[in-house]
Amino acid sequence: MRFVWAVVAFVLATLLIGAGIAQRTLFLGPSSEELVLETSQPEPYTLIDGAVLRTQPGLQSLIIRGEGELFAAYGRTPDMEAWLSDATYNSITLDADGAPVTTVVEPEAAEDGGGSDATAAPTADPAAPTAGRNPAGSDLWLDSFAEQDQIITDTQLPEGTSILIARDGTEPAPDDIVVSWPLDDSTPLAGPLMAAGGLMLAIGIVLYILGIRHQRRGRGPRRKGPGPLPVTEPIDVAIDKVPENEAIEQKPSEDKADAESERVPEQKSEEGTAKRVGLARRRRLAIPALALVAVVATGCSADSWPQFGAETATPSPTPTVIAPENQKPPAVTEAQAKRILESISGTVATADTDLDIDAAATRLDGAALTARRTDYTLRGAIADRPAPAVIPTDDVEILLPQATDAWPRTVLMLSKSNEDDSVAPVIMTMKQQDPWSNYKVSYLAEMQASVELPALAPAWAGTTLVPPDTTFLSIAPNELAAAFSDVVDAGDQSASYDLFDDGTHELATTIQASRQSVVDSLAEKKAAETSKAEFGMEPSADEPVSMATLDSGAIVSVSVLDSETITPTSADAVIKFGDDPVAKALTGVDQSAKGVKTTYSMQLFFSVPTQVSGEQIRLLAVHQDVLSVEVIK
Repeated sequence: MRFVWAVVAFVLATLLIGAGIAQRTLFLGPSSEELVLETSQPEPYTLIDGAVLRTQPGLQSLIIRGEGELFAAYGRTPDMEAWLSDATYNSITLDADGAPVTTVVEPEAAEDGGGSDATAAPTADPAAPTAGRNPAGSDLWLDSFAEQDQIITDTQLPEGTSILIARDGTEPAPDDIVVSWPLDDSTPLAGPLMAAGGLMLAIGIVLYILGIRHQRRGRGPRRKGPGPLPVTEPIDVAIDKVPENEAIEQKPSEDKADAESERVPEQKSEEGTAKRVGLARRRRLAIPALALVAVVATGCSADSWPQFGAETATPSPTPTVIAPENQKPPAVTEAQAKRILESISGTVATADTDLDIDAAATRLDGAALTARRTDYTLRGAIADRPAPAVIPTDDVEILLPQATDAWPRTVLMLSKSNEDDSVAPVIMTMKQQDPWSNYKVSYLAEMQASVELPALAPAWAGTTLVPPDTTFLSIAPNELAAAFSDVVDAGDQSASYDLFDDGTHELATTIQASRQSVVDSLAEKKAAETSKAEFGMEPSADEPVSMATLDSGAIVSVSVLDSETITPTSADAVIKFGDDPVAKALTGVDQSAKGVKTTYSMQLFFSVPTQVSGEQIRLLAVHQDVLSVEVIK
């Protein structure tokens, strides 16, 4: 009966293991679904609407093939259309039936007049060439990829985004484009079936071994009994009657019986050995069966087993910020801002090393660029003059982008170094003039110690620009630089003195002390009788940048010009520069008969409250540079 059950177990094991293997082989469906995208005609750019990639659920795999350097980027659809507004390109979208359709989009005609529609795509300068614009390196993309001959990337494009495919903007874009989506080809019963089959196989082997053992025990070897005993007689009679020679002849029989008795232990020993051999054989049969069960159980992937109790992430509460229905998207995302900052820092650092003002101009503008221009001139003439500090990129601590879909776009960042605590955090504002331009830093300054920024909107929501002539703040942004200049020049006699906090007053006091040191230096050199020093501060021509905070205030960045003029009071007197290498480097002379004017540029960031708050204007950051030294003619 044991053999019957063993056969049944073997049959069940074969069926179960075969069914499990068949699920992973013969009956296994495709692992992905592919869609080939075709273009109408060769064009430098191909724009794929994100809806095409979202026609199937799950992760989207984009495969682009072609010879040479290939480029792909994704971003907001309106941004990409604005970037392509002056070019001819293939556009792949979905028709009414949900099928991909390709159309050729021609450049938009230049608009007449300055319409007020903020969402309209800007037009390029008619004089600027539009052909051959390389999309690589643009700050407009949320992310980009560049590979040789083939690009394979997995994405999950959200609604409102698209993918741009190109080479260098001149050669036709690659036309071998495939989108694939993963399909659920899991077989949760394959693993249990093969494991159950392995178990049945092991049971069958055990039953088979038990059957063989039982059969052997039933047939076990039958030993022969001892031969017939000789007729015995009473001992005394036998002794009397048996002759001596017969007694001697009986001795071999006794030896034979002794031999038979000795043979019995040997037979038992052989039987024990046979049992041990049989046991070893059964063990050798059982071990492969157990190994087979282990292989079946461990050789199946997670897709071959049912998934129970899959853990789901528990969302953590975050501060609530209610955005209006018509809220525009932020100008940049956090990842995008990090990439832009690294590009700016690297470009400016290289320009600082090479004293290349043209390279610096690709990432700096306004007061920041003007300061670099003077610095390059000075470091070209003064060997031991230190280079400006590198913009830290380790941590973007604060990101406040403008919420807009038009241009220009403005972003405020606060970055710091995680490796060097001696490097002060840097706050900056940057602006992108149009879709084809990269962001340029216009204001940059080091944060003051122990200064806290006001409450700001999160990066995903963005903020708005405050008009320069607004009346809702304690002072209009376009009047802030003049008010600060008056505090420096007039001190506590200024009408604006009480508008500013103690940090601003301390800075004003420091500037006044520096001016007094110049006067004292003239007196020490006995030049006070033949020369005089005059000082003054005024707003620069750079426009202020003001970005709204959550408390309805604003962070305002401005720049001022602090001038120092030394003129002779006697016709016979001349102003000698002495050991001032800066004045000599910027003027090219070592003295002046009519005087010299030194101008310093100061970039400042203030937190300006609302009129009704009753709070003071707080100084957040300041940076000073020598701007120019001019000989008075």
